[in-house]
This record gives sequence, C-alpha cells and structure tokens, in this order.
Amino acid sequence: MTVAAPAIANRTLSQEALINGLLALLPGSAVLTDPEDLRPFECDALSVYRRLPLVVVLPETIAQVQAIMRLCHTLRVPVVARGAGTGLSGGALPLADGVLLSLARFTRILHIDPHNAMATLQPGVRNLAISEAAAAHGMYYAPDPSSQIACSIGGNVAENSGGVHCLKYGLTVHNILMLKLVTMEGELLSIGSETLDSPGYDLLALLTGSEGMLGIIVEVTVKLLARPERAQVVLAAFDDVVKAGEAVGAIIAAGIIPAGLEMMDRLAIQAAEDFAHAGYPRDAEAILLCELDGSNAEVSEYIMAVRRVLTQSGATEVRTAVDEAERQLFWKGRKSAFPAVGRISPDYYCMDGTIPRRQLPQVLRQISQWSQEYGLAVANVFHAGDGNLHPLILFDANKPGELARTEEFGRRILQLCVEVGGTITGEHGVGMEKIDQMCSQFRSAELSQFHAVKAAFDPAGLLNPGKAVPTLQRCAEFGAMHVHHGQLSHPELERY
Repeated sequence: MTVAAPAIANRTLSQEALINGLLALLPGSAVLTDPEDLRPFECDALSVYRRLPLVVVLPETIAQVQAIMRLCHTLRVPVVARGAGTGLSGGALPLADGVLLSLARFTRILHIDPHNAMATLQPGVRNLAISEAAAAHGMYYAPDPSSQIACSIGGNVAENSGGVHCLKYGLTVHNILMLKLVTMEGELLSIGSETLDSPGYDLLALLTGSEGMLGIIVEVTVKLLARPERAQVVLAAFDDVVKAGEAVGAIIAAGIIPAGLEMMDRLAIQAAEDFAHAGYPRDAEAILLCELDGSNAEVSEYIMAVRRVLTQSGATEVRTAVDEAERQLFWKGRKSAFPAVGRISPDYYCMDGTIPRRQLPQVLRQISQWSQEYGLAVANVFHAGDGNLHPLILFDANKPGELARTEEFGRRILQLCVEVGGTITGEHGVGMEKIDQMCSQFRSAELSQFHAVKAAFDPAGLLNPGKAVPTLQRCAEFGAMHVHHGQLSHPELERY
C-alpha cells in the first residue's frame, strides 16, 4: 500500500513527483519528509554548516539504491550519500532540493575469509566492528580512526580515512581490495578484485577519497592482517613542543617505522587526562606515543632504540607500557582527545592538514604565534609520524565574530600547510569546509582535470554537487577577494 507523504509547504510538482516515486520504491518508514525527522540529517560532525534536505531515504538493499538513483537521474534530482555522519568537513551536508541517501541500514558483515585475509562488508559496518569480528581468527583491520567506534567503512572509503596506525600500515586506500558502487544512472559496478592486483587503470584508488562524488558505495572488501605477536607503547614527555616535533623526525631518521607515532600538546594532554585518566604527565608541554609491533625479539630491540632516540632528543620522561592494559589506556587517552577537548570549550574547530615531517617544528611555532594573535587557544593532537595535523581551535560561537575569526585562523593554518610543501587535508576530506583552499593548492588546469573525472562518472553533476572540487569561477572570485576578515565563507547555510 502506498503511504501518502506528509504535506510540506510550497512543495513543487516535481518535488511531489519525487516523493511519490520514492514511496513507490520504499516502505513509508524509509522515506522521511517531516522537518523533525529530517533534523538529525542536517549536518555531519562539522555542525557549523547545517541544512535540511528535501527528503531522506533509508534503503536496505542494493536493488533499492539502484532504483532510487534511476528515479533521481530521470528527474534530475541531486543526491548526497551519508554514512554514520562522523565526517568533519561537511561532505555529507544535504541539499535543500535534493535527496539525502542514508546507508545506515547497510550494517551486515557479509563474509570473513581468514585464509585469504579479507572481509566483505556492507558500507554501514562500523570500523571497529570489523576487527571485533575478525578477532576470532587472530586478525584485525589496520586503519583505526579516532572515531572508529562510530564511523562506518563506507565513510572511511569516501574520505580515505587514516588513524593512529596509518604510519606503518597505510590509509584506507592501502587496505581495501574491491568496491561495489552504484552510479548516478543506477548501474552497479565492481571496482578492483579479490587479488592483489588487476589490469587496467587503478579506479579503486580513484574512488577512495572521492567524497561521494563519483558513486554510492554499497559493498567493500578489505584486507585483514594477522595480529602481531607483541605490541608495546613508549610514552615520552617533553618540556617543549618543538623538541617533541624534532624527536619525531629523529625516530624515522634512525630507520625505525613505528606502528603508530602520535603527538599531543599540553592543552590536549590535560583535557584527555581529565577525561580518560590515561596516566599522562599533566605538566608536560607535549607527549609522544610511539607504538612498536612485531615479534618479541624485534619489539624488544626497537623499544630500546626508540628510548635512546627520545632521551637524546631531550625527553624529560620516557615510560614503556608495562602490559596490554596500560597500552590500551595510553591509546584510550589519545583516541578520546577530541571529545575530551569538547568538555573544556563551548566549541572547537578541528583542522586537518598534512605537512612534511621536517616542517613540524616550524609549523607548530607558527600556530602558537597565531594562537596568541587571535586570542584563541589551540589543542594540538595529530598523527605526527606522517605529518597529519589536527589543531583544535577553541572558541565560543555565541560570542559575536568569534566563529569568523576561528575560520580565518583555520584558513591560515591550511595555507601554511601548502606553503611548506604539504596539503590541505590528510583524512577528513575537502567537503564544504576546505573548498576555497583547493583554489590555493591547485591551478586551474588541475581543477579542470578533476572536473573531467567527475563528468566521466556523473555527467549530469548530480552526485554530491558543490563539494570537494571548486568551479573555476569560484576560484577566480576567491582569488579576487582572497580572504576578507570576518566574511562568512558560506552565507547561504544556517549557522550557529
């Protein structure tokens, strides 16, 4: 039986046709149009940008996704895909005249194959759930974003997520074998294979990090790794953030590739310690967490080598986790840093840029200077080993002008990343947040090629439009005005 859609004021005939078409494809409970039902989908974890979609759909099968896409393609309705909503760049921000396609009901682990070290999953499966399911076979999934308890594997693929162990084991792109995706026209494609390599262009890498602009991911096959015989963490405290940054380079220069190498500054340390009680030294200006894994013999050797490097780099304290419980506690503090900082500030803006490791001391000094200039505290939490920075700028959106100053500060940090040879994102994606900074990093010829790739997959431009890759006109306007102090970058959106 067809369920009538709730009336929405000023809905056009084409919108009515869309709603009625969706109700013919899905149960009424899977088509949301009431404003109160739409409200939970108005933003992702970057909540400064908000907008209600026209309609939210909650399909449960690939066939339903295909039918939805065919309908939207026929009616020329834009579609935004959404996973768990933990993204931090506004990539899942809906469109007021479009469909928000939620994959929240695609939560099944389809197959675990320990003999071939792989698992096949629906896109809504949580990152952590993969390792939990593989644990019975002595295996795990390596990429582990701080949000792994909540984020979904489909979203990880869309943003090419990393995590604290990406230094040794790579990003999402290095840990997946095959994708199934539905195009804007409703065609089901299989990209990649269950083997280590396949002929032709590497479309798997192209789709990883494509931010929902090229297709809707409906199935993911990932690599699994055998759990190492031993893993152990060294915690080092420093009385100077710059010294800690220099120690990162010294560890890598010594020929040691840790499983994870993370850094936190004083503000982040204290917030995490109050929240997680991880045993961090509260009086340190910075700490490094360095995890070594492998056989018992090699971990013992590397632990001693790392301790020597840290001591020579000026560490005031070097401590090795005494057992697995303390190792997990050290990581709990690091992975709790974002919510912990949320307890000490009304709001914070999480940045995401990547720089060459050798530039860490210089960039940290500059961020500290700007922090004083803007009168905004910064908690630095980042994947030091691969230069992926996550400065958290603390602010209060209820104070007039403070959000605009925070955004300006953030833009300067991203511009600095580009200037020292880095990039404006490491794992959070571009989305809406950094779209203007794309104009700083890429030339018009490069942006034109990005648009050509987009057009090859989505000629009508209906998949997540307005995200990730700016138009040349937008870049021209951005270059003309550059950054006006206090100007809102997206004034059409509902904001704090």
